[in-house]
Formats: sequence, C-alpha cells, structure tokens
Amino acid sequence: MSAVVIRGREVADQVLDEVAARVRGRLEAGWRRPHLAVVLVGHNPASETYVRGKHRDAERVGVASSDHRLPETARTADVLTLVRELNSKPEVSGILVQQPLPAQIDLAAVVEAVDPNRDVDGFHPVNAGRLLLGQPGLRPCTPSGVLRMLDFAGIELAGRRAVVIGRSNIVGKPVALMLLQRHATVTVCHSQTVGLEEISRQADVLVAALGRPQFVKPDMVRPGAVVIDVGVTPMEGKVRGDVDPGVAEVAGWVTPVPGGVGLMTRAMLMANTLAAEETRTS
Repeated sequence: MSAVVIRGREVADQVLDEVAARVRGRLEAGWRRPHLAVVLVGHNPASETYVRGKHRDAERVGVASSDHRLPETARTADVLTLVRELNSKPEVSGILVQQPLPAQIDLAAVVEAVDPNRDVDGFHPVNAGRLLLGQPGLRPCTPSGVLRMLDFAGIELAGRRAVVIGRSNIVGKPVALMLLQRHATVTVCHSQTVGLEEISRQADVLVAALGRPQFVKPDMVRPGAVVIDVGVTPMEGKVRGDVDPGVAEVAGWVTPVPGGVGLMTRAMLMANTLAAEETRTS
C-alpha cells in the first residue's frame, strides 16, 4: 500500500490564507501594511524566478513587496550599505537577501548586517541563538515549513524518534532543534555518520536534507514512517529530491518533489514577514 502524500500546495494555501486574514484584520484596525524588501545582487535566473514567486505570494496575502538591486560587480560594502539603509526604513517589516550571492560578497557579514527583527530568513546569529535557547524569534522558512506539514498531517512528535540526514545551517540544524523543542528524540546524521542506514531505519520521522538525489532508499526506511524530502536537485531536465520514489511503497507518509517542502518555504516567508511586522509594532 502506497504512502499518504503530504502535498505542499494544500498546506501552503492554508498558511497563505491565514496570513491574508491576519493582514486584513490589521489593516482594518488601522495598522500599517507589512512590507517585504528583497535584496538581489546580479542576475541569477533561478533567483529571479524564485523572487517573482515571492512577489506573487505577497500580492495574494496583501503584503507590500519591493526589489532592491545591485549589479553583479557589487562589493560587500555596497550590499552592507543597502541593507543598513533598509534597516532604517520604518515601513520595511522584513528584509530578505536573495542567495546565492556573487563570490566576492562576504555572506556572513551581510547576514549579520540585517536587523534580527527584520530577518525573515531566520539566518541571523541572534535568531539562531534564540532558536537554540527556545526563545521567541524568526525561524528559518524551510524548517518551519517542515514542521507545519507534519502538523497538517496530524503527526504526533512528542516521544517519537526523529532522524535528520543533513547538518546545514539552513535546514538540518534548525529543523533538528525544532523537532527537539517538540519533544522528539532527535538524531542528526551526516557524511561522516557510521551506520547511517541502520539509524535511519529506526526513525518514526525521517527528514532528508542533504542535497543528494534519491539517496534515501526503501531499505533505509522503517515501514510506516513519515518521510520528509527537503532535497531539490536539477537532474536530466527534472527536479529530484533526496528520497527514492520507491520509498512511497514502504513509508506511511511522504512529501513529493516537486510540490512539497519547496512550496512551504515561500509560504512561511509570508508568515515571517507578518510576524516581523507584528513584533515591531506590538
């Protein structure tokens, strides 16, 4: 029997509808419209496509959005100046610096320049520290989307064994912390893990976030487990996830690629933009 598919569009639509309702309520109460400022350096085609999608989502939920562009030859100092200018604008709720940045840009310096209370990516060290300590703050969008999908599917996390494959600062580490805060028992696996297949087979919830297409095979999954596929790798003209399609014949729940976690990342960005505005004006 095939697994239940947790479709990102259905969950993302729910998130976007909730954000739209809250934005309408704030506007009716006389509050300012939330505003997302996107910083782009150069002209990466994938980034351009992604940003267009963000603007469509913003329009749908009633969030204002603006692009702030710099040339491919921009220096770190140029990006820092722009970010600090946006930090100073009271009408800007959230700032997103679109990645990847050109090689000459110091990414860490740019991330740290963003006001933590406007850091809708959730990457600033202050927000990373707040996540580690379990304090309120803006969380990374993709891990937040993973948790929202699990909630949508009615997956109980307390007391369950969760395994995360991948330890990136963008997904692996933060999603492990979020699962831990929901009282799951969490193991993080990576390229140096010994016996990874045996560990993954013990998981009630398995999150694959390592960027290796179809790495997770059916024999690595416990029957009935929840398998969340975060991977997105272009391959032979298609997009492949980290999970082999055959896993659907073993698992209890799976997320598709495309049409899964990626849609949630954009939806949670809108939720973060609203949350940033609510925090700043509360």
